[in-house]
This record gives sequence, C-alpha cells and structure tokens, in this order.
Amino acid sequence: MSNKKESGRLARHRRIRRKIFGTAECPRVVVHRSLMNLQAQAIDDVGQKTLAACSSCDKDFMKQAPSKGKLPAAEKLGEMFAGELKKKGIEKIAFDRGGYQYHGRVKAFAEAVRKGGIRF
Repeated sequence: MSNKKESGRLARHRRIRRKIFGTAECPRVVVHRSLMNLQAQAIDDVGQKTLAACSSCDKDFMKQAPSKGKLPAAEKLGEMFAGELKKKGIEKIAFDRGGYQYHGRVKAFAEAVRKGGIRF
C-alpha cells in the first residue's frame, strides 16, 4: 500500500472490526465506497456467509438510479438495501462504516437504511 490515506482507512477498519461482530439475527453491514460507486453487504460472521448485498453497479439499481449526484444515489441504494433486508427477515443490523467517516455518502446510505425500518 503506497497510498497513505488508504492504509490509514484500512487500519481504522481493522480497529472497528475488533469491536463489531455480525450474527444471523443481527448481521454486520459493511460499506465500501469508491470514487464512483458504493457497495454494501450484510454478513453473518458466525456462519461466514453474505446474507444480502447490493451495489450501485447492479442492473436493478441502474434502472431506478437518480440521474445526477452521488448523494441521491447513495440514498436510493440504502432504500433498496433496506427492502432487501426486510425480505430476508432482518430487522436489526450492526453498521460497519469500513473505516470511512460517517459523513457524505456513507451517512446518506445509513440514514436511508434507517428510514427503511432497519434498526442499528
């Protein structure tokens, strides 16, 4: 890792991961943010399985995505993810921000998931 910012983020993520743990009833939702896209996964750390996942690259999302702005896209992705979690019967999650600041797209995603009826 030559990028100082990315190595710092990974160190923060490792620190967070020591404290956050997901189960089948309360999975860990981890967010990954790139320059253009946002991905999220609900992970059961006990069974080592991904229970649900969504990305701003998915074809379903592209059909419903807002035409402009990363922030509205993050909100729409959060709403879709909350709906997917509800379909799987998941009501409560542990939010893992992945070492990113709880700010901007990460915050917009988290607030939209909360608005969708999922408790943190």
